[in-house]
Amino acid sequence: MRRHYIPVTAGVPGVNDSQRALIRRVIRTALAAEGVDFACEVDVLVTGDAEIQRLNRETRQVDRPTDVLSFPAFDLSPGELPEAEDADPGTGLVPLGDMVISMEHVAVQAKEYGHSNRRELAYLVVHSVLHLLGYDHLDEGPMKAQMRKREEAILAQLGISR
Repeated sequence: MRRHYIPVTAGVPGVNDSQRALIRRVIRTALAAEGVDFACEVDVLVTGDAEIQRLNRETRQVDRPTDVLSFPAFDLSPGELPEAEDADPGTGLVPLGDMVISMEHVAVQAKEYGHSNRRELAYLVVHSVLHLLGYDHLDEGPMKAQMRKREEAILAQLGISR
């Protein structure tokens, strides 16, 4: 498989190399599971509640922190992928979009759901990759069920369980 460019920027202290490596491995696994076999870029910002709240307010007009924000570069439907022609001429990479993760929310939700921070971080990364690839869960029905099924299958592939 061609190389994916996945810069992980830490906007808060305490983000370690193993967390960065986990984020990259989860993204690569999710992309492969969804059939992304072309060179692409996913930009990741790991931050805290204050920054993610600011971004949530500015981009979605929702003035509260959240766990993860996804900013897809393309308007896709599940199973649909960008074309190789969508690659940036300068880099040769297809820019899939950006994800922003609040490490404060990772810790709170891991405790709330009774699993490790590692599992919660991996889940949020998979969730965000699926958003970048057109999945959504705004309804409480089939779309949400389809997304949850893919999330669990990708986490199982990674050997990450509750």
